[in-house]
Amino acid sequence: MSENKTHKAITGKGSALSKYQDVIVGDRSLLKLLYFEFCNWLGVLPGAVGMLLRQIFWPGLFGSCGRKPAFARGIVLRHPGKMHLGNSVVISENCILDARNSSTEQVITLEDDVILSNNVVLSCKNGTISIGRATGINSSAIIQSTNHCPVTIGADGIIGQMSFVVGGGSYNIERLDIPIREQGIKNDGGVVIKENVWLGGNVTVLGGVTIEEGCVLAAGAVVSKSLPANSIAKGIPAQVSGNRKEL
Repeated sequence: MSENKTHKAITGKGSALSKYQDVIVGDRSLLKLLYFEFCNWLGVLPGAVGMLLRQIFWPGLFGSCGRKPAFARGIVLRHPGKMHLGNSVVISENCILDARNSSTEQVITLEDDVILSNNVVLSCKNGTISIGRATGINSSAIIQSTNHCPVTIGADGIIGQMSFVVGGGSYNIERLDIPIREQGIKNDGGVVIKENVWLGGNVTVLGGVTIEEGCVLAAGAVVSKSLPANSIAKGIPAQVSGNRKEL
């Protein structure tokens, strides 16, 4: 389980420095540690000067980074070497991007013109997240992938404020002789949200779901089953109430 692995990495044997490198930086290289710390210092600089310096120096943190990125103040990065950014990606204030995954180097992918609004969380604990071209993730949304259950969001999407998309978000609960947290996470296959999908505010998308292209989800919907193309859906659980082709 990813939570146990993180706990052991932090509290187990080894120096404080090596634990920091393993959990936060993602590399034991001293040079990469120093560069990471320098960029962290740049991460709190305010105003245009801070923005410019981050645009110059931060691309070197990532596995790859395209032209003209924009990095606001207060961003938290974990294992940035496993993140891959396209051109003109915007990451706003206080976002958290966590790419901890021991089995692949392509953990978080943000294609061209992706925008993460303030306080967005992209969290991978042995999972992967891919966000397609020109998709906007609005403030305080959480995208989470665990236990090799990927989350894929297509191009031209709109993810509303405080929405929650999770692949691998459910524990096994069958055994009564051990705590739930020790029973592992179900492999639900992850989440696929295809192109041109709009999730309203506070929408939840659970693992094992595919939302086909062109769908619209009303605010507060909980999506627990896959939806056909161009559906309009609402409710808990979300039910199809119409089709955009019929409007």
